[in-house]
Amino acid sequence: MSQNDTKGPMSGYRVIDLTSVVSGPATTVMMADQGADVIKVEAPAGDVLRRGHKYAGKHAPNFVSCNRGKRSIVLDLKQEEAREILWELIATADVLIQNNRPGAMERLGLGADAVRSRFPKLIYASISGVGESGPYSGKRVYDPIIQALSGLADIQSDPITGRPKMIRTLIADKITSVYMAQAITAALLHRERTGEGQHVRVSMLDAVVSFIWPEGMGPFTAIGHEQADARNSPHDMIFETADGYLTVGTVSDTEWKALCHALDRPDWLEDSRFLTNALRSQNRQERLRLIEDRLKEGSTETWLTAFEQYDVPCATVQRRMAVLSDPQVQNNELIVEMEQPNVGPVRQARPAARFEASPAKIRGPAPELGGDTSDILDELGLSQDVIKKLHKSGALGTLPEAS
Repeated sequence: MSQNDTKGPMSGYRVIDLTSVVSGPATTVMMADQGADVIKVEAPAGDVLRRGHKYAGKHAPNFVSCNRGKRSIVLDLKQEEAREILWELIATADVLIQNNRPGAMERLGLGADAVRSRFPKLIYASISGVGESGPYSGKRVYDPIIQALSGLADIQSDPITGRPKMIRTLIADKITSVYMAQAITAALLHRERTGEGQHVRVSMLDAVVSFIWPEGMGPFTAIGHEQADARNSPHDMIFETADGYLTVGTVSDTEWKALCHALDRPDWLEDSRFLTNALRSQNRQERLRLIEDRLKEGSTETWLTAFEQYDVPCATVQRRMAVLSDPQVQNNELIVEMEQPNVGPVRQARPAARFEASPAKIRGPAPELGGDTSDILDELGLSQDVIKKLHKSGALGTLPEAS
């Protein structure tokens, strides 16, 4: 295996990754960072994410971030010979994960029932857009579709016009990946205790609705007491100062008192609109308007210094480039560099979870399309002559340039 010798918590597990784009690859990259041998199975054309906006070299940044530390094999699963090789790979694996549209794997003879009938200890993981059945199950689904269906875009809606808005990152894909990575780990724990594999399913719709529920669906939680006209606050918690932007907020009475003193407005403590947490919530917009008017009278640095003195939760609103040099980010050693062939040095965020005994880390670059095909097939015991014949038949695509 190409992973380096620092054993992570998933070292020794093999994952067959039949996913593409973001939700699936973002799941398995976490497993690769944690030491799993992730074999990315790609069609001859490769993951569509490979063909996105590219670095100065030949790799798309989001492809690198979602596929670092994996190995790539090309298999044209429309061909019987390629499917036979996949069956041999599955026999060596602990997990198979796919995010094809419902029914696609079954048409190839590779659905969960067929695979698990041969390998009952396997964890077969399926990511779908909205689920395997129902009126929308046949839809082609990407992140904005889920933001629209789940209510997430409504949470972001303009409070004046009511126009829904999308979050400008692929949040539905990435939420789904975290839910699925945790579910696979739980299924492996179940297998460790019982010897049983199982089919694990996560739909993007289910993951996002679950994610937003605690506060996003709070107005609709108490049955019979739904707030059908629930509206967002007109304020987005970003405050303009004399020279920039910051965010500041209070939850407890202690923090509210501290904020009033930091802003040199002790009179607000006697204001009948703000005497209790409930009243401050009821009169939220008036309270935030007063805070913003006051903040415009001073610089960002002046207010941050005052807030820190009184222990008020606050932060400057940073541009993304500034995040790279933020002192806390640097202290956490959060941004690391690695060498990506055909690109050069690139930045990545290190794995967020830190393990004391079995560290997660970036274990290598994103693979070239099919760059590990020969090595993986050699591990299965296939001779170079057989591998060349498979290439010639098209089952493995064309021979890689390095061959």
